[in-house]
Amino acid sequence: MFSALLDAARNSPFKAPFTKVQCEPTATEAGSTSLVPSRTIAAAASKEVEFGSNEFFGLCAVGGILSCGITHTAVVPLDLVKCRLQVDQAKYKNLFHGFKVTIAEEGARGLAKGWAPTFFGYSAQGAFKFGLYEVFKIQYANMLGEENAYLYRTWVYLAASASAEFFADIALSPLEAAKVKIQTMPGFAGTMREAFPKMMGEEGITAFYKGLVPLWCRQIPYTMMKFACFEKTVELLYKHVVPKPRSDCTKGEQLVVTFAAGYIAGVFCAVVSHPADVVVSKLNQAKGSSAIDVAKKLGFMGMWNGLTPRIIMIGTLTALQWFIYDGVKVALSIPRPPPPEMPESLKKKLGVE
Repeated sequence: MFSALLDAARNSPFKAPFTKVQCEPTATEAGSTSLVPSRTIAAAASKEVEFGSNEFFGLCAVGGILSCGITHTAVVPLDLVKCRLQVDQAKYKNLFHGFKVTIAEEGARGLAKGWAPTFFGYSAQGAFKFGLYEVFKIQYANMLGEENAYLYRTWVYLAASASAEFFADIALSPLEAAKVKIQTMPGFAGTMREAFPKMMGEEGITAFYKGLVPLWCRQIPYTMMKFACFEKTVELLYKHVVPKPRSDCTKGEQLVVTFAAGYIAGVFCAVVSHPADVVVSKLNQAKGSSAIDVAKKLGFMGMWNGLTPRIIMIGTLTALQWFIYDGVKVALSIPRPPPPEMPESLKKKLGVE
């Protein structure tokens, strides 16, 4: 399987900026050859990781662990108040009031509730999300071929991110359920070690996965928007805003573009996934309820509770995640694909100069 991935990566249109185009003869008929475009990675540095190798995918997963684990843990106080706004609008009237009530009742330490399941859950999710995104993007692009992969690249981003998130949420679900109970049910448990056995004793394994389907409903659209919007925004920024080609930008300038594109993507992510996020929060609080029951009880307007703090949180979060992920790639000499360009073969077909 890994050899197939490596072959697919070598022929993928989503390659690193340091590539060269060459024609290799293929003996399809005796005494004749056909020209097959093939590209190989020419390392920007002597120890650059090979694009599409097992090491490449592994290090991308490490980047995902760092980007998601660190950022989600850093915004635990905001996430805690957001969750409480979603499940008890009467008590926590708005973002600032939510912080005030939480500190008054539990002290400043109360704002850190749920940090452990947040860190471990989103670290696991990040490994699958970013690592598998790179795998699926290469696989789907290779299935389409170079020209179609360019023409339908947005669909490649959407399909690859959705596929990756499907598996990422299976890893996240148990820890997300524990986090929500710790944050929104006073007296239930103060730590992850207390929450897990209590959840298992009360509801069995169902307690950890009853929120999986609404979690998919929240996270898959979120991740599709996160990756596709980011990829397209980067492409547009370099084309219309940045006054010079990406290859002429310093690493620092490239990371600034990454942060800006990440924030723009994050705002869209928050809006698209918010109703499902409210249902997940309420579902993990309400024992024995289904996602449909919770949605009916909340009503349309109720599913938009806490949108403002979530836009702030997710916008900042997404921007920092892309910044960290791209920074890890720079630090570890992982190939970083440039904005895609139209293949020469397609330019000739379309008469594009």
